[in-house]
Amino acid sequence: MAAPEYVPVPPAVKPRAYESPDHVPEEWTADRPADLEAGQPTGPLLGSQGPDQGYALRLVHRFDDRLRLQAGEHGDDVVAGGVGVALKRASLFGRAPVIHDLDVAFTVWGYLDEEPDPELVALRRRLFEGVASFHHYWELRELVDRVPDEVLRLTPEALRQRRATGWRPLVGE
Repeated sequence: MAAPEYVPVPPAVKPRAYESPDHVPEEWTADRPADLEAGQPTGPLLGSQGPDQGYALRLVHRFDDRLRLQAGEHGDDVVAGGVGVALKRASLFGRAPVIHDLDVAFTVWGYLDEEPDPELVALRRRLFEGVASFHHYWELRELVDRVPDEVLRLTPEALRQRRATGWRPLVGE
């Protein structure tokens, strides 16, 4: 183990250098009965796997004062649905969530709009209702799966431009 420079070393001691190990292990393969040989399964209602997904729960608090909830909408449900969409976007890029994933998620559903379309508000009120509860996991998965992958691959700026032409194609309507 290396020592800091200020630690005295006797002149007779030579510093160690890297040495290859005597034994090189064989290549590892997924051959145990429970290993997923074909990779993580994908499809409707299966979720979106990715690294460090819990970081989205830390980032979402940066939107506390920016989210525009309407009557009948609950903050916990909006956060749960938004985080789900953001995690799907992050997993499409094979990385951990970043602030732009949440920005895209909340923009798609109109939660950053000053005055959202009343039809969109009615739709999201129905879709987001109760998704913060683990009892409504399937509803959360359906909500997340409604947003097409090609929409989630857009940059936040491109999404805002596309949203100006209409919100329906962005949410699977």
